[in-house]
Amino acid sequence: MKSDRREDELGARDELPMTAERPEVYAIHRGQSGWTLSRRSLFAAAAAATAAAPRRAEAAACAAAAVAHGGYVWSAATSPNGRLLASGGDDQTIKLWSLPDGALLKTLAAPGNAVYSLAISPDGRRLASGNLNDVVQLWSLPDGALLKTLTGHSNSIHSVAISPDGQLLASAGGFDFAFKLWSLPDGALLKTIPVSNGLAESVAFSPDGRTLISGESGAVELWSLPDATLLKTVNGTHFQTIAVSPDGRLLASGSGYSTDIKLYSLPDGALLKTLSGHVNSVNSVAISPDGRLLASAGGGSGFGVCLWSLPDGTLLKTLEGGPARSLAISPDGRLLASGADDGTIKVWSLPDGKPVPVCLMDPAMSPSSVSGVTYTINGVTYTIPAGSPIPSGAICTCNSVAGCSCVSQAGGGGTYYYPN
Repeated sequence: MKSDRREDELGARDELPMTAERPEVYAIHRGQSGWTLSRRSLFAAAAAATAAAPRRAEAAACAAAAVAHGGYVWSAATSPNGRLLASGGDDQTIKLWSLPDGALLKTLAAPGNAVYSLAISPDGRRLASGNLNDVVQLWSLPDGALLKTLTGHSNSIHSVAISPDGQLLASAGGFDFAFKLWSLPDGALLKTIPVSNGLAESVAFSPDGRTLISGESGAVELWSLPDATLLKTVNGTHFQTIAVSPDGRLLASGSGYSTDIKLYSLPDGALLKTLSGHVNSVNSVAISPDGRLLASAGGGSGFGVCLWSLPDGTLLKTLEGGPARSLAISPDGRLLASGADDGTIKVWSLPDGKPVPVCLMDPAMSPSSVSGVTYTINGVTYTIPAGSPIPSGAICTCNSVAGCSCVSQAGGGGTYYYPN
């Protein structure tokens, strides 16, 4: 999930199926006081937008300097219906993006430090974030309102996870050497689990919700739920990032201090395979919903993402794109988002690993030479790169360059808007 961490620390239930149409799921408006999201007519607007909008054309290519975040993209998570991507960055923000088109929907301010970890609840209505400081925050979706700040850790939050039934939140407290269990949605602290094998690095729930898996510097431990009784300790090296297969029988782990990925069987903890292919740290691992594909993000030069077959561990493909920091796979297993050290987010199709031609860009974080426009259709507002085609009937409300207006030009597949 993260490398160079020591240096950094010391210095909706009513889901709609994913389609090729634009995911019109939020009522988002821009006023004089900034962006606002409203639940009013949420799903009615979504249905109307899907019915009225034509198939979305490809977004304009990202300018060379266009970024999603200012600094590392530490974390990423997708909603249960696959239409929303949340990302957390060095710039102390959480951004909400629509999928598959990659338009920026909203930016949430998360002051305190980098957003290390994100998790979305199974009903898609809650977002949990862990910061490089010592707090966990709960946000409502789709409006992005801050619901609660959970305190109790004494150091940075390295990882957060939400149980399959949405009733529990787990957090890994890094250098305070403890994991915590919280109840949802109220955020009450239920239990503190001290770490006996180094830093509290990563945390995950088993698919049946009966086991908590805690990754530490020197071991991974399995705890029964809800009593948090220790079931098993599996010794190893630096379980900085972990992922559990959908059937609960396989654990993948990566380390910021090693180029290898380890595969363990569950619940016995036997080491099955060691996968070698990265040239630097392994920052994040993710397993596809069908359990047949493992994605890993690594640091160093050259490629940043590797795709492996499971359970045999064969290296299938390396994806060019530079050092990668975070990963998220869509619930249908068709898309992979990877966050990079340079602040960019790339989207890839699965299982072939081909780049998806979309541009996830925040004009506020990109240089002034990089511009975008916002448009509204059916009550939903999007921010996209300047020059991208947008649906007929959309209202171009503003753009990122002060004092500029939107000028329409005819183009195949829709109307194009450029800053004047």
